[in-house]
Amino acid sequence: MNKLLIVGTVAFDAIETPFGKTDKILGGAATYIGLSSSFFNVNAAIVSVVGDDFPKEYLDLLEKKGINIEGIEIVKGGKTFFWSGKYHNDLNSRDTLITELNVLADFNPIVPQEYKNSDVVLLGNLHPLVQAGVLDQMTEKPKLIVLDTMNFWMDCALPELRSVIERVDVITINDEEARQLSGEYSLVKAAEKIHTMGPKYVVIKKGEHGALLFHKKEVFFAPALPLEEVFDPTGAGDTFAGGFAGYIAQSENISFDNMKNGVIYGSNLASFCVEKFGTERMENLEKNEVISRLQQFKALTQFEIKLD
Repeated sequence: MNKLLIVGTVAFDAIETPFGKTDKILGGAATYIGLSSSFFNVNAAIVSVVGDDFPKEYLDLLEKKGINIEGIEIVKGGKTFFWSGKYHNDLNSRDTLITELNVLADFNPIVPQEYKNSDVVLLGNLHPLVQAGVLDQMTEKPKLIVLDTMNFWMDCALPELRSVIERVDVITINDEEARQLSGEYSLVKAAEKIHTMGPKYVVIKKGEHGALLFHKKEVFFAPALPLEEVFDPTGAGDTFAGGFAGYIAQSENISFDNMKNGVIYGSNLASFCVEKFGTERMENLEKNEVISRLQQFKALTQFEIKLD
């Protein structure tokens, strides 16, 4: 079974959308990535940090999903990272109300010995120095390194981010972040510019408008499945990344054609994530539901046309 190393936050979120609000609930990039990757036949582990205020039941949930939590450090007397946000009516934009780094402020990742030769490494949204620190601990070069980042790090740690980008194979960012990183408005030109920074593959997420995969001069587009109800977009991008990386790790096929499938699998799982608040939908999602919705994706994109 191929190994997937996941690096990112395991955290508390408090979310408000036009459909309701929550108190502190389970959140964090690594949590969503882990839950998403658990639908694939991979040996996954999370590297993160929490305080001793983090409920054991949440850690038990991750273990129950087959995720190794040996790399989740528990800081005695520490408080877990907390984020609170409020989404606007269109759900495409949000305001951050509270960010408390807490134990994340001094996080020094330690990769478990068993996972220092992981086949696929997914660097979730964290400070670029933390991401680089994980890569420095690998005893073998991973077959694939996937990086997820955001505009916050482009604003305050761009040199460090650029040095990490040089070391990865795939970068996943949204359209706004792709434009900021590249200085190009056209997403085609933006992807070309980002290719020159190091990544062979560029995935640009467009939320409800799907995702684009770029490799050299090749482009693939995956639509987002039209949904009747969207309650909470939190974690959808991380769920996408987890599905993408989980599929690639399971299939052991690192090619552009296979990454198309990875994008579809990621989009498919992300479509479930938004149907409930926080991680609730992903916690209770069944494999047969995933397969059924994949058929919907296939029907959505498949057509026959006669070319003379």
